Amino acid sequence: MLFLSIFIIVVFAVLYVVIMNDQRRTVESLASQEAKIIENYMIQNQQGNLQDQNQEIVLAGVDQFFYYVVKPSGELIMGQEDIPQLRSKLLLQIKDWFPKKSETRKVKIKIEHEEFEKDIRKFHDHDELRVPLNRKDISLMIAGEPLFYKGNFIGTIYVGKDISDVYHLFKWVIVILIALTIIFFGVALYISNLMSKKAMIPIFKSFNRQREFVADASHELRTPLSVLLSSIDAMEMTIDTEEDDFSRKLLFSMKDEVKRMTSLVGGLLTLARSDTDQIELKLEKIEFRAIAEKAIISLQPLAASKKINLTLTAPEIVKAKGDPEKLSQLLYILIDNGIKYTPDGGEVQLILSNKENELRIQVADSGIGIKKEDHTRIFDRFYRSDKSRTRKIGSHGLGLAIAKWIVEIHNGTIQVNSEIGKGSTFTIQIPISNITNKRA
Repeated sequence: MLFLSIFIIVVFAVLYVVIMNDQRRTVESLASQEAKIIENYMIQNQQGNLQDQNQEIVLAGVDQFFYYVVKPSGELIMGQEDIPQLRSKLLLQIKDWFPKKSETRKVKIKIEHEEFEKDIRKFHDHDELRVPLNRKDISLMIAGEPLFYKGNFIGTIYVGKDISDVYHLFKWVIVILIALTIIFFGVALYISNLMSKKAMIPIFKSFNRQREFVADASHELRTPLSVLLSSIDAMEMTIDTEEDDFSRKLLFSMKDEVKRMTSLVGGLLTLARSDTDQIELKLEKIEFRAIAEKAIISLQPLAASKKINLTLTAPEIVKAKGDPEKLSQLLYILIDNGIKYTPDGGEVQLILSNKENELRIQVADSGIGIKKEDHTRIFDRFYRSDKSRTRKIGSHGLGLAIAKWIVEIHNGTIQVNSEIGKGSTFTIQIPISNITNKRA
């Protein structure tokens, strides 16, 4: 389409230049021919002064709209035009103009039909003064040639050619080219749509297979990971870790890695199911403060291990409508995320409120903060703004993607406000009403 647009512009420009140059050569040729006729007449008759009675010597050209012969002083000696009522307007166009070689003018004369009515009544032959009613203006190209007699400059002849039809032609050419552009655009859009659909079929199939593989693999990995975790717990009970420091460290590392793997597998399984119709929301009217208090109590040991002050600010009753399990998971993700990225001795706040028939959740921390350019990308799967730090913390880049999905299936919004070194605040707004029981 870009090539077609450039091609149309070039074609129109070339067409315009060629046709206008042809019109310019034609009007220059008319002016030159009539100038020679006048000069030859004066030489033959040994007459160096142009007089009014000499008007019959000028032969009007076939394509000529008007001609005027003017003295150097600007006085009109002779002339003729197709529409006599326009003489005054035409003379204004050539007043004080002494054209140079190959110099032309393009002018537009407006036609006022009302000004012809009085003149028409003065003449019996109305045909001579009739002006087409559909003509509102006339486009002219004017050329001029100086007149000399024995080397002396005696005046100038001006010739005008009506090029209105040329401009009408250009208008129709523009309309036709635009119509062709629209047609080609529609055809190209239709064909590209068909081709893109065909091209996307193998991509969709590959994506579906990949999604099914992630879901199946995640589901299958949960059982062996659970067995591993149970086996490590059993080994801790049977081995005296106080006497064998190496065994204690080894079991602790194994248990920590298995927990991280279990968390990763659980996140992958959740996101894999979010791409399908396997998850159904269980909408209930709930008292959300109780869910928040439970989350705070569960994560308090983690916060205490980093000497982080974890607090809850909320009214006695906080109304909500949604899936209790998923909203609880949302709180765990955001609070855990805040604790992970807050240095020792910091603070994490959970603030709840009901405002204008919606549940408002805010999780604010005094952590490391997030770069402004990463604010929209942190909700992408596996995206980590600082990969070196997140590896040490144990983040896989799935938590915020899951949080955003939970918010969206509740018809809510999630936003982040953060600065480097000043902490982050996540704000979630979930409507209490107008949530329909739908599949995610």
